[in-house]
Amino acid sequence: MRMEIMLIPLKNGYLKVFVSGFDRLGTWGHSVAVFNGISATAKGFNKKRTIVQSIAKLHKSLEEKSGEK
Repeated sequence: MRMEIMLIPLKNGYLKVFVSGFDRLGTWGHSVAVFNGISATAKGFNKKRTIVQSIAKLHKSLEEKSGEK
């Protein structure tokens, strides 16, 4: 199984996105987005959409965490 790692630089550190699966057309894969120790996962068929979904989930959880402070 192949694993891809994307590092996206931000002001407060790096957003790390780990993507695995998506070997052939029509196969499942999943994506994990991590920032400052908080992670979010997504699973799907479409690689780009799955990556965006994991980043969107991470964004939502970061907003909720900042609202608690």
